[in-house]
Amino acid sequence: MAVTTRVGRPAPTVITPRPTRRLPWAIAFYRSAVGKKWVMGLTGLLLIGYVVVHALGNLKMYISPADINEYGEALRDLGGHLVPHTHLLWILRIGLTLAFALHVVSAWSLTRMNWRARPTRYKAARDYQAANFASRTMRWTGVIVLIFVFIHLADLTWGWFNPDFVRGDVYGNVVASLSRVWMSAIYMVANAALAVHLFHGTSSMFSSLGVTNPRLQAVRRPAAIAVAAFILVVNLSFPIAVLAGIVDT
Repeated sequence: MAVTTRVGRPAPTVITPRPTRRLPWAIAFYRSAVGKKWVMGLTGLLLIGYVVVHALGNLKMYISPADINEYGEALRDLGGHLVPHTHLLWILRIGLTLAFALHVVSAWSLTRMNWRARPTRYKAARDYQAANFASRTMRWTGVIVLIFVFIHLADLTWGWFNPDFVRGDVYGNVVASLSRVWMSAIYMVANAALAVHLFHGTSSMFSSLGVTNPRLQAVRRPAAIAVAAFILVVNLSFPIAVLAGIVDT
């Protein structure tokens, strides 16, 4: 028998909403702005470490062709006889690729969250004095670095853009590639963008990870300058040295 009201009409049916299924903690945390910033900070720290180590290893170019080629072979032989040849290197490559992908996706997701929070454009001119050049161009330098990573791999790892590519000959491949002025120009522009990106990324990484210790905050800017300057000087030195004939075959 249906329940009726005083005027004889059926009472409205009360629908109890189904309980929402809770997401795993890690996924729920990542979906928040704080979680995305943490992912950006941690992956950024990993990528900064890789870029610095990579630059240090490449300095063997200035010792001798044998040294840089042996360094390249040592990377392929990581793990020695404990793991098959190149397997550990590929694990590291996959890990770096995942870190890079998470970094890019998190940055894009945060950008979209900011857009949704501010659906209308600024009515007044923005105060750019509060933000430096590096922070204002973070998206563009990120896009340039992303494109450069593909060009760099295609050029010196896969040999797509280098007609004189010889697998295993790191020294010869670098010289052959950077002897072309247009490729050296790409490397210079991309590494300048990388340095700008690293400057702001290293500085903002402290905030992303919630570091509030005054002593650590005090070294934030010097650390950012040191990392960006080191990468800029080292990476720009290679195309300049090749074009100037300081490093040749």
